Amino acid sequence: MDIQVRPSWLKIKAPRGDNFEHVKQVIAQERLHTVCASAACPNMAECWNSGTATFMILGNQCTRACRFCNVATSKRPLPVDLDEPSRLLNAVIKMRLKHVVITSVARDDLADGGALQFARVLKTLKTHTDVTTEVLVPDFFGSIDNLKLVLEQKPNIFNHNLETIRRLTPKIRSGAQYDRSLKLLQDAKKLAPDIITKSGLMLGLGENDDEIKEAITDIKNHGCDNLTIGQYLRPTPKHHQVMRYVTPETFLFLGDFAKSLGFRHVVSGPLVRSSYHAQEGL
Repeated sequence: MDIQVRPSWLKIKAPRGDNFEHVKQVIAQERLHTVCASAACPNMAECWNSGTATFMILGNQCTRACRFCNVATSKRPLPVDLDEPSRLLNAVIKMRLKHVVITSVARDDLADGGALQFARVLKTLKTHTDVTTEVLVPDFFGSIDNLKLVLEQKPNIFNHNLETIRRLTPKIRSGAQYDRSLKLLQDAKKLAPDIITKSGLMLGLGENDDEIKEAITDIKNHGCDNLTIGQYLRPTPKHHQVMRYVTPETFLFLGDFAKSLGFRHVVSGPLVRSSYHAQEGL
């Protein structure tokens, strides 16, 4: 049964603030999407008020239907918008960003899985700004060619989230495979050793701490540099149940465990999300 009452450490403030409204206005003007809003991130107010946002390219309709994600699903999303990179550039300039995180919906309907649009955005930002960049990519069905398209544009951080443990992956992650995600991280590090690689895990989906430690170890053994660990929060009653609220003490323990394995940067806490304080991982 889903746990209905959130503990005190998961209480968050309603989004508000002058800069929050400015960021909201810029994103609307440039007709962009953010994972902050589309995925109902609990840190939206904090991040937007600090002038940062995670842009979600390739529309706001995903070809997969993961049990944890609040992004809308469609087997026939809108065509790729070739003007999107320039509008995203405009938003970055207006928001005076120094570090930009770019993610996307899964686009299994495209032969390149959306990799070309990632490359276009990165090239546009690199040509016209001096911002540092992080990409959070889908698995591209394990395609090395599509992975290369992204890495050739030299993002500072390459992120692909494992999300959960091996046992729960078929139930939680639509169309994904545990070992394929690990291999994508490993291939990225082999192809571009100088690019920081990163992954993330959610807790509270039905795993135990030993299984999480195994997943953390698997991520490290596949050449990953940075790690985020956060609490799963059920976005709607249609999504997977919250099986437990993990205590801050357990997050601290698991973060220390990850650091002991040699990760260069670890962020572990109840409200941590993949892009939370992302610039600190450079």
